[in-house]
Formats: sequence, structure tokens, C-alpha cells
Amino acid sequence: MKVELISVGTEILLGNIVNTNAAYLSEKCAGLGLSCYFQTVVGDNEERLTQALETAVGRSDIVILSGGLGPTEDDLTKETAAKVCGRPLYLHEPSREAIGNYFAGRGIEPTDNNWKQAMLPEGAIVLENHNGTAPGAIIETESARVILLPGPPNELYPMFEESVAPYLASLNSQVICSTTVKVCGVGESKAETMVKDLIDTQTNPTIATYAKTGEVHIRVTAGAEDKKCAGKLIKPVVKELKARFGNHVYTTDESVTLEKSVADLLLANDLTITCAESCTGGLLSARLVNVPGISEVYKFGMVTYSNKAKRRFLGVKKSTLQKHGAVSEKTAEEMAKGAALESKADVAVAITGIAGPEGGTPEKPVGLVYIACFVKGKTTVKKCQFSGNRGKIREAAVSSALTLTRSCVLEYFSKVTFGKKES
Repeated sequence: MKVELISVGTEILLGNIVNTNAAYLSEKCAGLGLSCYFQTVVGDNEERLTQALETAVGRSDIVILSGGLGPTEDDLTKETAAKVCGRPLYLHEPSREAIGNYFAGRGIEPTDNNWKQAMLPEGAIVLENHNGTAPGAIIETESARVILLPGPPNELYPMFEESVAPYLASLNSQVICSTTVKVCGVGESKAETMVKDLIDTQTNPTIATYAKTGEVHIRVTAGAEDKKCAGKLIKPVVKELKARFGNHVYTTDESVTLEKSVADLLLANDLTITCAESCTGGLLSARLVNVPGISEVYKFGMVTYSNKAKRRFLGVKKSTLQKHGAVSEKTAEEMAKGAALESKADVAVAITGIAGPEGGTPEKPVGLVYIACFVKGKTTVKKCQFSGNRGKIREAAVSSALTLTRSCVLEYFSKVTFGKKES
């Protein structure tokens, strides 16, 4: 079935707010096996909204509108949808009562225009709003189903989960299941090349790659009569992806982030970690500290932005800074070793680079970053050249640091295990 999204609101067109509703609804509909081919943003204008809705109803099975259900004159979504679908509005008494109770519970006297929200299209399925005053509605016509949802995300999300998702699921005889294979240390172009033959011959399941900062997610999606059958279709494809990407696959659990995979690796092997950061200014530590339970292994982090701080707290040699500069392989190496020595941690990660927009030279351009990882006496340094603005460069550096840390820890344990087998 084809679904189409129409987001209503002049404030979206003006860029005053980010249209997060469309992203949310797209993802949820895809998970329900619905194909979304069109998304439209329309301002608070009846004529243009009518045109957009008539077009959508003519080409899609399901049309979801968000926004424009408020009490003011420029909230026109419900009225326009009712007109396009040929349904008169009527006073829905349960909604009027719910609106009255909402205001009474807050000690507020409703104004006359608040009751406008209780006027609903005749014959529509009414969707209760437990987080606001605007009820939603589903209008079923011969050609399409038109679903009206409030604009505020804290109202739209729960209404979709509670009422719309079960309704849409009942329309589709197939169950859609997905597994995401998360890969780090492989660029998007290379990752796509590695699975191109699978993508070119895909039927069911389907395979899609998504580029993230410093990683690639490969989603395997299958449709079947039930979850068990869908899972059987997905399993061999995931197995093949794991075989192709090897240790670059850090999880197939949608909830696991790159930082959590690193934290879990440290926790499972009882390894402590410390961070020494320059251009990233504590972002690496912040990502790690996001993981619950990290306090068991995380010692501390240091932001040594100046050369003086690098020398004083990390023991970077003055001669190193003079000869090689703060952004260099040697400085990164000494930062990691110094952090490990100072903290007595098993693992130490250091980042130094030029985030820009100024400070670059032909020899050391903006985006040049050195990342060093110390694991039990061995230090590995990686040179990176990132592009983009200051924020993007810093985020990319952190993701690369997490990837390098994971790789170095895995390498350490592979050698330890190999040594045991040899002996």
C-alpha cells in the first residue's frame, strides 16, 4: 500500500521549526510495510492545501496529514479534509467533553474557539488525544484513507502509536520485519560496493544502506505472513553480511550505539579507559558517558586544548611540539601514552586536530586529525582528513576514535588468544 505525508504549517516553510514529524512518520510507515513515495509541506492556505490533498488522494492509498488541527482561524486541515472528502462537520460530544475536562483540570477557562476542535468530519473514526486538546480522525473514502494528526510531536507520536499504527497494521496482511547491521570502519561507498550484488538481485528481503557519521547501517527488511517467517528470510542475509564485513560489524541490535559497543567491550573484559582530547573538547568523553554503567571502567577525561596543557597534564615533550606541532602523529602518540600513565588506565584515547574554520595550512589543512589509541602498552595512531564545518569535523573525529578504540581492543585480545593457543 502507498502512503503519502502532508505536513501543514507556514512555520515549517519559513524554517522556524524542523519537520521532525515527517521523519518519524516515514520511519514508522516503512516499518509497517507501507511505501512512501511523496511528502509535501503546505502552508496554512486552504486553496493550496486543497490542491495538495486532492492530488494525494488521487495517487495514494493512505494520506497522513499532520498539523493544522488547532483552535485558530488559520488551522484549516480538518475543514479542508472534510470538504475534499465530502463530509460535513458535526459536534462530537465526547471530544467536547474531553476538551472541557482538559481545561478544567488546569484551572483554565476555555475560549469559544477551543470548541472548534470538537467539530469532526461525519463518519470519521475519532482518535483520542491524551496529551492535548485536538482529537485526530480517520476518514475512510472509496479511494483512500485520510488520517488527521495534531502537529505537536508530544501529541502526534503517542496518538500514532496508540491508534494509527494498529489501524494501519490491520490493513496489511503482511508482517514487515527489519534487522539493521551496523558497520564501522568502512566508508559508505565501499560498503555499498561490497553488497552491490546483493542489492542488484534483491527481492524479499530487501537491502538498503544508510550513511551515518563514521559508520554505515545496512537494513535488511522482509515481508511475510508472520514474524517467524520474516525472521527466517532475514537470517541468511544477515549471516552473509557478517561474513563480508567481519569485525567491522559491531551490532545487529537497533538500540546499540557505537559508543555502547565500545563500552560493552571494555566492561566485558574489565578494561579501564581514559580520554585526552584537544579539538573535540570532551565530545568523546560525553559519548562514552552516555552509556549506563560506564562508570565501572571510565576513569576520567582531559581536555588539553593548549600546548601548555598537553605538556603539563599529559607529558607531551616540548621538543615534540616544536618539531612536529600540536597536530601530529607524534603528539597524538605522546598524549595517549601520557593519559594512560597519568590515569593508570588499560586503554587511553587521544585526539588532536584542526577543526577550523581557521588555522589550516597547505601542509596541515582544516580537517586534519590524528587519533591515538593506547592498549596495554601498544599505541596505534591513525591519520584522518575530514571535511565539512567545525561541528561535522569534531563529530567525525569522535566516531573515528570510537572505531579505532574498538579495533585496537579486538586486536589486542586476538593476539592474546593466539598466544595462548600457541603455548
